[in-house]
Amino acid sequence: MKDALTSAEPHQRRAIVLVIDGCGIGAAPDHAEFGDSDHCNSLANTAREIGGLSLPNLAKLGLGNIAEVQGVSPQAKPLGMYGKLQEESNGKDTQTGHWEMMGIISPTAFPMFYDGFPPEVIDRFIAETGCKGILCNKPASGTVVLDELGDEHRRTGFPIVYTSGDSVFQVATHVDTVPLATLYQWCEIARKILDGPYRVGRVIARPFNGESGSYKRLSGDRHDYAVPPPAQTFLDTTLNSGLGVFGIGKIEDIFVGNGLSHAKHTGTNVEGLELTLQAIAGDVNLNTLQISSTRPDRMGLIFTNLVDTDSLYGHRRDVKGYGGALEEIDQWLGQIMAAMRPDDLLLISSDHGNDPTAPGTDHTREFVPLIGYSPALAAATGLTDQYQLSDIGIRQSFADIAGSLASWLNVPWSGSGRSFIPEFADSVSTSKTAN
Repeated sequence: MKDALTSAEPHQRRAIVLVIDGCGIGAAPDHAEFGDSDHCNSLANTAREIGGLSLPNLAKLGLGNIAEVQGVSPQAKPLGMYGKLQEESNGKDTQTGHWEMMGIISPTAFPMFYDGFPPEVIDRFIAETGCKGILCNKPASGTVVLDELGDEHRRTGFPIVYTSGDSVFQVATHVDTVPLATLYQWCEIARKILDGPYRVGRVIARPFNGESGSYKRLSGDRHDYAVPPPAQTFLDTTLNSGLGVFGIGKIEDIFVGNGLSHAKHTGTNVEGLELTLQAIAGDVNLNTLQISSTRPDRMGLIFTNLVDTDSLYGHRRDVKGYGGALEEIDQWLGQIMAAMRPDDLLLISSDHGNDPTAPGTDHTREFVPLIGYSPALAAATGLTDQYQLSDIGIRQSFADIAGSLASWLNVPWSGSGRSFIPEFADSVSTSKTAN
């Protein structure tokens, strides 16, 4: 017998949010305040560098109508809504972006440590963990630092501690040198130490394996210890209204489990996309993934983070890999759209930019694309000229995602965000377009 959450009655609206991590579409007006060039553009620059992107499904939905992206043609009649979002919060990091999508505006940025962490943090970390010493303590590429210090770590047992363009305290250890349980315990200790002026957004456990010259990070065993959102998000409101919220990928870590009824960590984009597709089709045994004591009536929101564009390719400035990851997502998007019920809404966006052609390894302060699609709305636009999906323009906050989800799901929401769902949406009878 299927779990009750996977066998909801037909014609009950659901929403799916796909976050393509680190996928901007042009420099934001305040880019200079964040140290970024007015030329940063994750999508367009990647397309130009590799001779064009093949994104037929995103093209059909209107991606090429937002901005010029080589290989992605604008459409005369896109199947979806399209536009771009400007970040309102003070930051260009993962947490700040995701929180704003769910209605939390962050006026104060998380602290950054461009010169590494001060002695009062490192000395206390060494003393409380008993690790006897650390390596690195500076901003670094997560893969380069393994090449540089992996052998010394295995010889000494000292963890590799480093930061990046995010507000993070990252701890990397080889699984044969430091057991996973010990790494996680050290990160929990670090999370308690990093408070007050040192309150970084996330402490990240970065286990790796392999031999000298071929070390590999174990993404599936990564764990983030994040600062919880400062107030209730749209996720909390949705869960409290009786709808289930399924977080896929690092969503559980970003929100510290708040507002989620179910969650599943993933190691790759393919795992996240496959699980999203299964969740849409009702082929996931949610009983095994429940993390909340709340037993919702049905699944209302599927929230997926696809991290490879950011962690594997953006930070490493791997343009070819970045483009390949986008094309992989687009291929899965065709299956996801085909599996959607008429009364489903799909929103595709991002949390910040990470232009793989930009100098350095940091995120970039950019607009992010916004694509919206529902089979019911797309069908309605073909019934009469009265119903038309179109350019929703430049929205002044990522929080408009929360406002739009509230409108679609009929969830009461008093937080930040204005809906871009077409006014005719409530009059569309999804039963007429049901499969």
